[in-house]
Amino acid sequence: MGLATNALNRLLPAPRTVTGPSENVVVVGAGLAGLSAAMRLAGAGRTVTVIEREAIPGGRAGRIEMQGPTGTYHADTGPTVLTMPDLIADCFDCIGETMEDWLTLDPVSPLYRAFYPDGSVLNVHSDVKEMSQEISQVIGDKEAAGFEKYVDFVSKLYQYEMKDFIDRNIDSPLDLLTPDLAKLVAIGGFRKLAPKVREYMTDPRTERIYSFQAMYAGLSPYDALAIYAVIAYMDSVAGVFFPRGGMHSVPKAMAAAAEKHGVNFKYNTTVESVVHSNGRATGVLTADGEFISADVVVLNPDLPVAYKELLGTEPWSVKRLNYSPSCYLMLAGSTQKYSKIAHHNIHFGKSWKNVFTELIDKKQLMSDPSILVTNPSYSDPSLAPEGKELYYILFPTPNLDASIDWKAIEPRYRDECLRVLEERGYVGLSDSIEVLDVTTPLDWSDRGMERGAPFAAAHSFGQTGPFRPGNMWGENVVFTGSGTQPGVGVPMVLISGRLAAERVTGKDHNYRSRATR
Repeated sequence: MGLATNALNRLLPAPRTVTGPSENVVVVGAGLAGLSAAMRLAGAGRTVTVIEREAIPGGRAGRIEMQGPTGTYHADTGPTVLTMPDLIADCFDCIGETMEDWLTLDPVSPLYRAFYPDGSVLNVHSDVKEMSQEISQVIGDKEAAGFEKYVDFVSKLYQYEMKDFIDRNIDSPLDLLTPDLAKLVAIGGFRKLAPKVREYMTDPRTERIYSFQAMYAGLSPYDALAIYAVIAYMDSVAGVFFPRGGMHSVPKAMAAAAEKHGVNFKYNTTVESVVHSNGRATGVLTADGEFISADVVVLNPDLPVAYKELLGTEPWSVKRLNYSPSCYLMLAGSTQKYSKIAHHNIHFGKSWKNVFTELIDKKQLMSDPSILVTNPSYSDPSLAPEGKELYYILFPTPNLDASIDWKAIEPRYRDECLRVLEERGYVGLSDSIEVLDVTTPLDWSDRGMERGAPFAAAHSFGQTGPFRPGNMWGENVVFTGSGTQPGVGVPMVLISGRLAAERVTGKDHNYRSRATR
């Protein structure tokens, strides 16, 4: 098999890289992907300038300060679930730094607490034996045995999928023709996710907790391919962590370390356009009229928005895209503490399959919603005033392809969400809220996300791998972030930053040794 793999690798062309000089790189956007790319490029000896329209780094992983009557709530505005911390550590390694000197990550236990409509509660653990015992106690021994077999399946899935389909630049469908493709087919990676989960676990409670992640990929678990169980592996098997100081501590630390190693950050600066001719960029033009020259431009804004607004074009590969559902996000500073919840809580409604039919097919608001409630102050009380709590409450919604007038319905929908939360156990929440910040799909759009979809283009088969918009345009423009390869999620965008850097520097041959040491 090793000889066959080496022979196949020799037949496949090396991934494309930018042409011409590449000493001076401008990165537009200080999101996690842009920071990952910038750190790697700086470590490879490039001169890097990062231009960010906001006053702080982070992009979608931003931060707002909400002033309450007795103090400040420090609220993250983006992702709340952090997995695969080795990918963050590798960014620091690239510039000779140690992540632990800049950032403290604490394991979250349980990873999630799942609440079901029958009143049962399931704590999700990354330790297989501990999780097996939990399932045995709540559901039964047979289901626990099925879970252990499922872990074997997703572990193989991760092993076969990561190296050849996620962790490298892909220029052509031919790049998928590796021995691992045959292995993925053999274990059922290209069957539908929900039926594949049911091969191992038959209780609807375990089916939900190990397939809901498909929503992050923009798909129903009944439509998503089983290869997307790799998302479940990343959090439910590999573990979930929380940075001290909140999720925004991650981009804050990355930017500080990058700046120490020579990366120049220009905050409060908006890029109006990429200046280019005949497929070659010469730099960027800011809203203040400043031209900043560059040998290479790396674009971290949402890919379709970057094409239309910064490059002035929209290729067919972008026009054809279908997008993930959006979400309605409430950041609430509250006087009320709930003793039965954990850090991350998922509240499942009675409906399951119909949730996805409403969200994705009918593009309607959920009639019986499933909800994510994160309580960051559970793990880090400093994020809220003394004796107060911070809640991050996410209701999935259709994206802006739906005919929903968010300006008109938002107040009513807010009341409905609070009613549902109180019904699900958050008694007195409405009256306890001191300060509230709301983000609708329309707000996500205003922040630069196509169709108001913070989870980017859906990961259907035709929008995955080589069929997802590529991360190069012309001779020297590179994309990074969730809209390009490999896709959505904190681990994926960190990898995307490395893949973008490799389009400039060539393959990072030290990555494997760093990742496995």
